[in-house]
Amino acid sequence: MIRPTKPGETDALVAIATGTGVFKPIEIEALRGVLDDFHSQNTAPGHKAITYETSGRVHGFAYYAPTEMTDRTWHLFWIFVDKSTQAKGLGAKLMKHVEEETRAAGGRVLFVETSGLPNYEPTRRFYLKLGYKLVATIPDFYADGDDMTVFSKRLNARA
Repeated sequence: MIRPTKPGETDALVAIATGTGVFKPIEIEALRGVLDDFHSQNTAPGHKAITYETSGRVHGFAYYAPTEMTDRTWHLFWIFVDKSTQAKGLGAKLMKHVEEETRAAGGRVLFVETSGLPNYEPTRRFYLKLGYKLVATIPDFYADGDDMTVFSKRLNARA
């Protein structure tokens, strides 16, 4: 079941993100800050945190929001699934939920940013498989040799 993230889940979500082996320590620290801000309502309107749970066990998470100063553009900031349940369709279910909720909120396009490092290749393939297009690569964005890759997906017909 996909549902809103609860405040008491921060430690479990941080542990899942850490367990993926993908995120750098600075990213894990940022995740905790994002969750703390979200649960203290210290975010702009429209921010959403969702958790994928089965039988009382947390398996995945996504965080997305409208992009300020744009016309119905949204960003997916976080998505991850427990390493033990990866490649079983849970990430795709989370993305489908994000897209449906964003579309229902009037979103016209969803952007996703991720690293260009080799260990993020499965992540980049995941977005391509779900119909996202690689629209930009920004060299050395995160660090020297760590490019930002930007993907987008149109959520509604052009006006």
